[in-house]
Amino acid sequence: MSKAIIAVDKSRSFRVYTTITTDLVREATDIHQTTPLAAAGLGRVLTAAGLMGIMLKEPDNKLTVQFKGDGPAGQILATAYGNGNVKGYISNPQADLPLKAKGKLDVGGSLGTGELTVIKDLGLKEPYIGTIALVSGEIAEDLTAYFYISEQQNSSVALGVKIERDYTIGAAGGLIIQMLPGAEEGAVDALEKLVADMEPLTTVISRVVDKNRTATEAGLVRLLLEELFHEMPEEYKPEPLEARDINWACDCSYERLEQVLMTLGAKELKQIIEEDGRAELQCQFCLKKYEFDKAELSGILEAIGPPDASGT
Repeated sequence: MSKAIIAVDKSRSFRVYTTITTDLVREATDIHQTTPLAAAGLGRVLTAAGLMGIMLKEPDNKLTVQFKGDGPAGQILATAYGNGNVKGYISNPQADLPLKAKGKLDVGGSLGTGELTVIKDLGLKEPYIGTIALVSGEIAEDLTAYFYISEQQNSSVALGVKIERDYTIGAAGGLIIQMLPGAEEGAVDALEKLVADMEPLTTVISRVVDKNRTATEAGLVRLLLEELFHEMPEEYKPEPLEARDINWACDCSYERLEQVLMTLGAKELKQIIEEDGRAELQCQFCLKKYEFDKAELSGILEAIGPPDASGT
């Protein structure tokens, strides 16, 4: 389980969402058996989606973040809910590229040229959909641009996934800062300096964890918040308002996969029954497999009715 802290500065000029998602990213990358490059991309998107999910008003509100490009990663997608649950996958978990300067993983290159799409299902008739061209593929920069272009929200996003020499996840986390209406000019100036001088997020997370090994998950995130903003003027230091959970949780089920089979149509389903006599479907998020025997497939076919005259 990962914890997130929502905070507002003392002048009420900006809101902060921050989290340490090391355990969540470890679980996801273990499931998908990712390369270090794929782990960095998937971990960043999962962390960002988790923070954006807790911005939603209702527990069952849903948000999907999709990065899709022409690079070797293909697509990285994460779905998050207002209750803090998040799941995701990368199309090519074996994506790999040479390291950039100073040994940096080339997450931007793994995505290449493409688009970022955010879909919000808030229980209304139609979901909100916002799409922008990828700025760099580096996830945090693209999300900063998305908030500004699609939601007219001045934001700063920082995300990080540290890969150890043995390819395990050493640290992961995220930070989203969003300006509030009527923000003081001094707060804006102080934040600009803070962001420009900020160390890599995983460096700060590792330092906080190493110094406070007996702290709780929520305690570590509070300490991270203090560490990140310790040089801010006192009047602009953020004060925690609420602690929230962010969890890896896949909600796949036999019933959901049954609905997928129904969407195939009577003609294709009848063909599967006649040629294979069974079907095996796999959840793309958690990789759990669901098997349907001939009797179950026949029951689904009966429920949707036989093919019509057009063969569908």
